[in-house]
Amino acid sequence: MLSIIQAAGWPIWPLIFASILALALVIERMVSLKTSRIAPPGLLGEALRVTRQAVPSRDVVDRMAQSSALGEVLASGLRALSANPRCSEEDLRATMEASGREVAHRMERYLSALATIASAAPLLGLLGTVIGMIEIFGSQTPSGVSAGANPAQLAHGISVALYNTAFGLMVAIPSLIFWRYFRATVDAHLLTLELSAEQFARHLQTLRVKA
Repeated sequence: MLSIIQAAGWPIWPLIFASILALALVIERMVSLKTSRIAPPGLLGEALRVTRQAVPSRDVVDRMAQSSALGEVLASGLRALSANPRCSEEDLRATMEASGREVAHRMERYLSALATIASAAPLLGLLGTVIGMIEIFGSQTPSGVSAGANPAQLAHGISVALYNTAFGLMVAIPSLIFWRYFRATVDAHLLTLELSAEQFARHLQTLRVKA
């Protein structure tokens, strides 16, 4: 591996840094976007059960908010209703929507950085290719290769061009695939949160009427 890096020359280092950063972002998003952290399957049903008769205690609401992103959205509605039992339906929904926007912003964190790496890596590889081509032409003499080109410099220029092109694609392709995967995952989670919040908001209206 070290010999490949040496053959690729200094243009490979920005690509190595980009690959490490992309790997870190992928691992972080894999952990953060797990279903258990965003919308556990049984959470909505449990929230409906514990609020069947009245708004639960503050400790229960706090535990719900800390459990997941969906719990945070549902807890925001409970807190709004607890603070003002006769709050309007518009205020209740606005509170939950604001909480949902905060959650959506967190879920989309770092996705733009991963997309930037996917777009920039081929350009960094192209930069290395151009530098390699410059070294190739630099090894030529005015009368041509056979008249005194430097074979070592020629070989090094070819290595720089090819290795950087290949490594740029090796970084860009997985980054693009994971970015699209995470984008689809976030969209699916947002739909789940929206539908769950809508159902819970309708349920909270019954508590508001009872109050």
